Amino acid sequence: MLLSGPLGAGKSAFARAFVRAWLDDPQAEVPSPTFTLVQPYEGGRGTVWHCDLYRLGSPDELLELGIDQGMTEAVLLVEWPDRLGAELPVDRLELAFEMCQQAQDARLVTMAGAGVWAARLAGLAGE
Repeated sequence: MLLSGPLGAGKSAFARAFVRAWLDDPQAEVPSPTFTLVQPYEGGRGTVWHCDLYRLGSPDELLELGIDQGMTEAVLLVEWPDRLGAELPVDRLELAFEMCQQAQDARLVTMAGAGVWAARLAGLAGE
């Protein structure tokens, strides 16, 4: 899942809530991986990786982080997905966060899909 949007738009808050739900633990410690870049979490349903690529120097560093492994073995939550460059997954769900003009604490999230996710979203839109 690719999470894009400006600073403060809610990407990290969404990722934190997703990880806590994945772990079925609303009190789980879920720090932002701003400096570690990748933080894996093991849960009963498998592994989820929270990735914050804001400080990534170049797409070449992705291999050092093991992103290719994460794409095949885990659910990935990737903040700042534009840093993925050519490593952008073919099958992906994209969430674009924006500040809501009508309410200070609200956010507008636009979903888009590519690959298998395009068909999944089209199916939801048709229901």
